[in-house]
Amino acid sequence: MLTRAIAEQIGIRLTDPSSGWITMSSSVTPSTGIFEHDNYPMTIRVAISMFLPFWMVVAVLSCSAPASESPLPWADVSDSGVSTERLEQIAPAMQRYVDEGKTGGIVTMVAHRGHLVHWDAVGFRDLDSQDPLEVNDIFRIYSMTKPITSVAVMMLVEDALISLDDPVSLYLAGFEDVGVYVEGELVPPREPMTIADLLGHTSGLTYGDFGQTHVDSLYRTADVFSGDLANLVEEVTELPLLSHPGSLWNYGVSVDVLARLVEVVSGQPFDEFLHARIFKPLGMIDTDFVVPPEKMARFTTSYTATRNGALRMFEYPFEGIYNTKPELLSGGGGLVSTAADYVRFAQMLLNGGEFNGVRLLRRENVALMRTNRLAEHLIPISIATWRADGYGFGLGFSVLVDEDASSVPDNNGVFRWWGIGSTYFWIDPDEELIALVMTQLYPPSLGMLEPEFQTLVYNALKN
Repeated sequence: MLTRAIAEQIGIRLTDPSSGWITMSSSVTPSTGIFEHDNYPMTIRVAISMFLPFWMVVAVLSCSAPASESPLPWADVSDSGVSTERLEQIAPAMQRYVDEGKTGGIVTMVAHRGHLVHWDAVGFRDLDSQDPLEVNDIFRIYSMTKPITSVAVMMLVEDALISLDDPVSLYLAGFEDVGVYVEGELVPPREPMTIADLLGHTSGLTYGDFGQTHVDSLYRTADVFSGDLANLVEEVTELPLLSHPGSLWNYGVSVDVLARLVEVVSGQPFDEFLHARIFKPLGMIDTDFVVPPEKMARFTTSYTATRNGALRMFEYPFEGIYNTKPELLSGGGGLVSTAADYVRFAQMLLNGGEFNGVRLLRRENVALMRTNRLAEHLIPISIATWRADGYGFGLGFSVLVDEDASSVPDNNGVFRWWGIGSTYFWIDPDEELIALVMTQLYPPSLGMLEPEFQTLVYNALKN
């Protein structure tokens, strides 16, 4: 999830607060202009590293998208635990963002107690052609790749091939010699960087894009993303750590390093591991690092908002960077997916590691992933000027630990993440609730869309 290079590629400078910033939760501190023009050499792909009655919904979905087989059974509206009248408010609310020219199209999905209660699409797959957006169209999910990579790592833990407390240097050469930059000097880390540190973003690694420290500046000029995962690790181990492992939450390349760890430990290329161990078992048929020709018509166009608020095409699918398999299989932001695929993954997590009779993880390990591991003084997590009030972090997800800090309905224990192209999801174990939004606007500048959607979803719960 790196924004500077992309801003430069499209000729905008992210220094204006009016351009908007990430809105993962209700209590977001808006950007005050953190990005300046810089020569940041990396590839575009890596740099981009939220009704109707039941019978009407089924009719609409079955005729609108041939590929949109329901990933979960539809709820019986008479006993679904949600208000269909209130769910019907979601589509027009999302349509307003399209009508106001803030994004091209939006897919929304809500699952409750293991059943779908809402799945809708508004707007267009491509604004120029005016092709309607379909519920099962394909989106760049960017950092929503991270939870998938985190599950892959936890599967290796269950295979007894690694331990969360293992030093990363046991598996990836070079990390044993990495120092910590402290007041102009390199000092040995107080504790070795562990696999848990990588999963929890307390590794001391960074992206370079969101901070103004000396280490961030070194990342901005390094060639970290020019090759494959092995090269990424080689480049990262030539750079100092921003902080002592375990001492600071900082968003960075940790999950890309984890992708390389999966390759080394499993003996498989990262994409092959994901397909064999996660995508195929869960039936995630459209999730990949590449969009094949036969699916390209379902791949959404990506947009960016200019300074005056107008939408500009960011990437046209047929001429974009997902036509061929990338050299770097980014565990931090490389996947494309659909709402249907991702809700299968999310339902597996909500079920405690199992979906449709297939178990990927033991229940106790999923519980560990969605448990906050940060000390109180490290909460809330933040990225540059964006802050997720009330949220700590587990092993792959942000976790709500102070619901009173949120200005929208929220429950302690909610875990979630998002992608820089304006996709996000959250899971509420207490309510047995999953909600997703998928649109394609880079960087996110949709203001109140996420808190509005979240409020509408919780207002629909009858309890």
